[in-house]
Amino acid sequence: MSYTALYRKWRTVSFEDVKGQDPIVQTLKNQITSERIGHAYLFCGTRGTGKTSIAKIFARAVNCEHPVDGSPCNECPTCRSIQSGLENIRDIREQVQYPPTEGRYRVYIIDEVHMLSIGAFNALLKTLEEPPSYVIFILATTEVHKIPITILSRCQRYDFKRI
Repeated sequence: MSYTALYRKWRTVSFEDVKGQDPIVQTLKNQITSERIGHAYLFCGTRGTGKTSIAKIFARAVNCEHPVDGSPCNECPTCRSIQSGLENIRDIREQVQYPPTEGRYRVYIIDEVHMLSIGAFNALLKTLEEPPSYVIFILATTEVHKIPITILSRCQRYDFKRI
């Protein structure tokens, strides 16, 4: 029998299921309903505060045909969770040239973004400086102090608090 971590088994699937991050959830829902979505988000906080879960919920919600109060749809065909390597970031730079075939946005979730090398940060920076209108980056980290200021200055920062 294989072991499944609790956060994988019981990951939240809608904004209403999220506990303890009410200001962040409300802000993201407001952005969705007013259709004023940013191109880069930085979710930072300690382990277990819901950064990746909220990133996935937000990614589904922005691609929903008819969002109701920011409630997410079931699928996100254009969401990509990216491993933090230089080759993966270079692949992103190639992919962002093309608009999504399904949904309104291509959403890239880069978890543990502080693990990127200097070369990978530089490659990411080029895309963050002038992103296409259909691309959203969600960077998640537990160590925000390791992220270059050039990346930080191009993101909307959300600090997740412990519950």
